[in-house]
Amino acid sequence: MTHAAQVDTGAVLADGTRESSRPPLSRAMIAVGFLLIVLSYMVNAMDRQVFPPLLPSIREEYGFSLEQGGLLATNFTLGMALAGLPAGYLLDRFRRKTVLLVSIVLYSLGTMATPLAVGFADMTLYRVVSGFGEGMQSAAIFAAMGAYFAHRRGLAFGTIGLGYSVGVFIAPLIGVELMSMHGTWHSPFYLFGTAGLLIAAASAFLVRTALTERSVEQAVTTGDAEHMPASAYNRNSLALAVHAVVSGVAIYGFLGLYPTFLITSLHYSAEQAALAMSFLGFGGMLAIFGGWLGDRVNQRTLLILSLLAVSAISVGIYETHAGVGVQCVFAFLMGAFGLGFIYPNTNSALQRAVRPSQIGRASGLFVTSYYGPAAFSGLLFAALVDSFGWSGAGMLQVTLLPLMGVAALTFVRPAQFSSAVR
Repeated sequence: MTHAAQVDTGAVLADGTRESSRPPLSRAMIAVGFLLIVLSYMVNAMDRQVFPPLLPSIREEYGFSLEQGGLLATNFTLGMALAGLPAGYLLDRFRRKTVLLVSIVLYSLGTMATPLAVGFADMTLYRVVSGFGEGMQSAAIFAAMGAYFAHRRGLAFGTIGLGYSVGVFIAPLIGVELMSMHGTWHSPFYLFGTAGLLIAAASAFLVRTALTERSVEQAVTTGDAEHMPASAYNRNSLALAVHAVVSGVAIYGFLGLYPTFLITSLHYSAEQAALAMSFLGFGGMLAIFGGWLGDRVNQRTLLILSLLAVSAISVGIYETHAGVGVQCVFAFLMGAFGLGFIYPNTNSALQRAVRPSQIGRASGLFVTSYYGPAAFSGLLFAALVDSFGWSGAGMLQVTLLPLMGVAALTFVRPAQFSSAVR
């Protein structure tokens, strides 16, 4: 993925400098910078996913209802959605590295403030603030890496997704273990928030602007975009945005209340629920393969098959009342298709659906469409559980809803992607 670093057209960047004026990056500095970016996204995932396995204890302490708990488990995505379009604007006008560093500090402080909440209102605020920082970071990372690794965008996004999945894998295990050791659910939030601040400090010195500020035009020539629509909001990008909405609601509704389902419906212990949750992250580690595959096959077909797989797996999760071992297998498969295939390929396909100069807006559109409605997916799931039980709620939100995403994807025309011409 490093061959693009040798090309130089002298493009003017958002910070007013020319890329030709920057010394070339060594492979070591590319590797170090990219590793820190992946680690920062891993901590992002840990901040997000430590909440669901601790939710039963949080509900007990504050007396929250299932609906309130479901909303808190997913409302951080509201902050991510609110950050999406503003982040796209900022990325077109300021250095991506600056946006990246500010976002890491913001979501780390929001995470550390969560245990300080006195009730539902201020905990909601802290979760939304944390999500806002996470949304800014997501947009900055995917715009920067989408530009630097333009010809291997799916593989780069898959590698970043691997870091995210590692965070999903270890956060429940660490969170529940720390809660058991210290007798309180507060300590994981302080630990993960501090980790984010340390990574931000390291990134300030070790992530070079030559890695984050690259213009896409260096790797993708203007002629490559002649077959594409002029507007960033075209048939392909809008159809993919609809698919992102559907995927976000289905997947985050599942993620937000999955541990609660295991504990309250299947009567798992907190440790068993955390183990199953970790297998979601284990499956999501296939993101590097999913992204690599998305660079080589028809992404529309890959996304359709992945959505159908999510629907089929959810039947096993909510209908079979499986034991711990089988449930962990289901969780692994859900992570593989939901996090490992759908997430990186939806993101990279949206960037391929717009012209190279518009990937900042594509990144913002992805964050807003994927995470916006997902903010209320936990509340929706909880309401469905009250009306139809866990089985009915799973059938409606995680089995049938993805089929709407399949319908939206039928409108996508991969022949108009930027990757259609090499």
